[in-house]
Amino acid sequence: MVTGKILKIGLLWHSGKSGNLGVGALTLANLAIARQVAKELGFEPQFTIIGVADRGRAYIGPPDASLYDVNSRRLIDPRETLAVIGAQHCILDIGAGDSFADIYGFKRFLFLWVSKMMAVARGVPLLLSPQTIGPFTKQPYRWMAKLAMERADAVVARDHQSFDVLKSIAPRARAVQSVDVAFALLFTDRSAERGGATLRVGVNVSGLLLNEAESGRNRFGLQADYARLMRGFAGVMAAREDVELHLISHATSDRDLRDDDRQAADRFAAEFPGAIRVPDFAGPQQAKSYISSLDYLVAGRMHACIAAFSSGTPVVPVAYSRKFSGLFGTLGYDFMLPVTGMGTYAALAFLIEGLERREVMRAAMAAGMEKIEALLENYRAELRIELAVAGELAAL
Repeated sequence: MVTGKILKIGLLWHSGKSGNLGVGALTLANLAIARQVAKELGFEPQFTIIGVADRGRAYIGPPDASLYDVNSRRLIDPRETLAVIGAQHCILDIGAGDSFADIYGFKRFLFLWVSKMMAVARGVPLLLSPQTIGPFTKQPYRWMAKLAMERADAVVARDHQSFDVLKSIAPRARAVQSVDVAFALLFTDRSAERGGATLRVGVNVSGLLLNEAESGRNRFGLQADYARLMRGFAGVMAAREDVELHLISHATSDRDLRDDDRQAADRFAAEFPGAIRVPDFAGPQQAKSYISSLDYLVAGRMHACIAAFSSGTPVVPVAYSRKFSGLFGTLGYDFMLPVTGMGTYAALAFLIEGLERREVMRAAMAAGMEKIEALLENYRAELRIELAVAGELAAL
């Protein structure tokens, strides 16, 4: 193998400009991990991010990666997208973290499935990077998912529940269990700002969950009334003289205001005038850096929770799907508000009590981080195999 040989790596269903900073965190972290492994193997990696046409300001771009937007037109006439995918030496597909599933509808699933099959059709090595697998509750999702996963070189699940789904649906797939790569996202440590006389309590109100609760749809089936719960918690924190309330947005959307944390944060700032409306972050690393300065965080966005967990900030995730229970259950972290099992008043008491249980949470997070490093190494090991094979094929 020649040192410095260029290896073209396509990062499929990643994003360098998504307003959802969770997808951005996955992209930055996976890019850094893949770069490190490629260089260990003697390659000079060149990355192309292949994903939806997000409208946000780019926080990843040349020279780190080039960006290629996939849209309906480019899948209806797939020649250009096929050429872009076919030009790569390998594809790392992270499925936007949790989108390889049936919960977001068939159109979104079809986008992800067709692009995988393009890589298969062009003979490009395909690795499904750590992500939630499923749910696939009905046909044709189950059959199509089975086909894609068994044709991939390897599929990496980011939690034990996803791993079980993978083994059940696609028993012939090369299955690996790892963890969310965003735990490895680099950041500026601001933990020295914690521990003052005034506690810095962060609240990330999910615009998605707030809209579901206020509309009465509640399609995720939360037992607690999310709107009442978050207003109740924010109200209790705002009334305490020893607490400084920080309102944080972690996912923004100009296309769908129902899925926009900014709107929720602005509304809560108006309802609780003493709260600090934290300015929207320029990117995922800035978000994680700020979260590391908090004494306690309650969050509805999973990657805000991951940012807290991996920076030592005690956190209570407010779950709305099994991706939460799968991930945090894998880590043995019990301080999570479940989808069902607690009514609104019990959930509110749980969140308030969490503020006093920060040291217990911190100890559980430290134990979890030891597991995370071992699980990330599972992914790195699979990545070494994938990139080495891709390099050999590129040399032919």
